[in-house]
Amino acid sequence: MTLKSNNTQMTIVAVVLLATMGGAAMLSHRAKPAAAAAAFTEQAPITKSIVAGPGLVEPDSEDVKVGSELAGKLKEVLVEEGDHVKKDQVLAVLINDDYKAQVDTARWQVRQAEAAYQKILNGSRPQERDESAARMYQAEATEANARKDWDRRQELFEVGIISREELDHYRRDFSVAEQQYEAARQHFHLVDDRPRDEDIAVAKAQLGGALAQLSEAEAVYAKTFLHAPFDGVILRKHHRKGESITNSSVTPDPVFTMGDVAGLRVRVDVDETDVSRVAVGQKVYCTAKAYGDQKFLGRVIRVAGKLGHKNLLTDAPNEKADTKILETLVHLDQGVHLPVGLRVDAYIQTQ
Repeated sequence: MTLKSNNTQMTIVAVVLLATMGGAAMLSHRAKPAAAAAAFTEQAPITKSIVAGPGLVEPDSEDVKVGSELAGKLKEVLVEEGDHVKKDQVLAVLINDDYKAQVDTARWQVRQAEAAYQKILNGSRPQERDESAARMYQAEATEANARKDWDRRQELFEVGIISREELDHYRRDFSVAEQQYEAARQHFHLVDDRPRDEDIAVAKAQLGGALAQLSEAEAVYAKTFLHAPFDGVILRKHHRKGESITNSSVTPDPVFTMGDVAGLRVRVDVDETDVSRVAVGQKVYCTAKAYGDQKFLGRVIRVAGKLGHKNLLTDAPNEKADTKILETLVHLDQGVHLPVGLRVDAYIQTQ
């Protein structure tokens, strides 16, 4: 009886142990998926909080093409690629001898017009006035003598001493002397009088026209010098001394490409599936194969308002070239130094 009771108790204990072990196993089996789900839940936001895309490093000023408004041949090229230049620094000079000659001619024309204008304003010189006055007084004296001769001849004619023919002769002499005196008197008043307003206006207009021609010639001559539009670096030199260039305003033919590399930014292609997650102000880090694991920090400063075609291709065999992207600009932190044109991978932190 005692043995049977002990066997029964052992059996009950075994069943209880088996049941306990089975329950523990079931709890353990159920706990693993729960832990995995919890881990996925924690990792998912990290994965979804990053938007990645290829990008290209460029200067803050973008690439600026520096060309000439005139077609011609390069006389001098004064800078090389990689040179740092200052605003208004002369970068290159066109052959400009003919333009310089036009400036010189225009300057002489201005001087001539200035002299004529000043002469009008000053009027006649004192010597000219004195000379004109002397001629007037001489003509006046001649006219007075001729008048006296004619008066006497009239008296003689009336008493029959001289003929009418002789009287007419003295009358003609007096008439000529009278006209000469009047001409001399008018010339003196012309020389002695102040310049007329219309003469001054004509001389002033001629001077203004000469100055305008000089300004035009100088402006064209100045265009033969290519100046730096801002402080920056010469990124590319497209032409060399002796090469001909065309008018860049008609057909783009830059002599240099330059940029302001004091600040850098990255132009990133964001896939159209991620456009809703990108916004101005988000933090960004960029990596490049040439720099290993080094990260370059920045921030989104502009997001395009329209989708477009890809700017960069990653050379992946399964990449689709027709995928639409949203162009996003990232300004890199101050002090980051990277070559302009370097291809990078940008990671935008959306949270």
